Amino acid sequence: MKLAVAQSFFYIQPVLPNLHQAVVRCPPPPIATSRRHTLSLKIHLSPKSHQTHNPNPQTTTTQYEDDDGIPIEHVKTLVKFKSRYNYIRVLEVSRRADHTLAGSRLLLLDAPGNIHSISYLFKSITNTYFDVFATLPPLLPPGPLGILGYGAGSAAKLILETYSQIIIHGWELDQSVISVAREYFGLAKMEAQYPDRLFIHIGNALNASIRDGFSGILIDLFSKGVVIPELQNPQTWYNLRKNLKRGGRIMVNVGGNCVEPEDIRKDGSVIMEETLKAMHKVFPNELFVLSLDSRKEDSSLALTGEFPDVNEWKKRLKKPLKFYVDMWAPYKGSS
Repeated sequence: MKLAVAQSFFYIQPVLPNLHQAVVRCPPPPIATSRRHTLSLKIHLSPKSHQTHNPNPQTTTTQYEDDDGIPIEHVKTLVKFKSRYNYIRVLEVSRRADHTLAGSRLLLLDAPGNIHSISYLFKSITNTYFDVFATLPPLLPPGPLGILGYGAGSAAKLILETYSQIIIHGWELDQSVISVAREYFGLAKMEAQYPDRLFIHIGNALNASIRDGFSGILIDLFSKGVVIPELQNPQTWYNLRKNLKRGGRIMVNVGGNCVEPEDIRKDGSVIMEETLKAMHKVFPNELFVLSLDSRKEDSSLALTGEFPDVNEWKKRLKKPLKFYVDMWAPYKGSS
């Protein structure tokens, strides 16, 4: 997922897990957090909670660009290591923190530190695009739902708890991500709770398939801070469409300026538009876009298929999820 991570330069010592992985000894890349909802919050780790903004540039007091900072004493690194595919970190934000992410666990997978999963102990609603993913099941014909880019299971958790009949097949390339999800994000408990409704597959998500096809597919595939390049190829979308049942749909996180690429020469908004153009070639007149932010740091999702009846869609959604239905608009291409 990718909730953008901005710059901060404070190193947090890790608590080592029992995952039999080599720990990265060097300090991690700059870490701070940002959440995606209808508003864009750029949240920085502050070195001390008592430090305040000082408008006078002549003083020596530490200054910050905004007041969204999470004091560093309220953020703990639970695990940090390099796997074959990712630079994995799990952060825990104290419930004592005066912040919207208080009480959360965050999964970071790339060098810039984009957040790929978020979990709360006492709630499944995340106030991020994972909640938008959870609006898809009411639009689908009967059948299994595929999640390509499972991460730690933020979307799957909400969907399984919301819809009693949904069966999920999740694909994740990195076995280490699934190991972390089981130990730190409750995936082991979910697998035990839903043995006939949740199935995890390790491997290339673009090769995902099941007998008789998926009723719907959720796609959240990023690498090195950007949407994977295969999703800018129309042939990929032709192949994915073949794996859908009749009436099936795809919802995909296409990113935007909200994500921070490892390669600074890449532009998340350009890659987002290239992804949408590739989709449009396969789903002409059946592609809709939802932007979670109208400001500079946007984050967008795309939905395929004929646009549903809004009132019927809302009737089948829980109250916190109804909000997103009115935010979809037809894709019209870049201006």
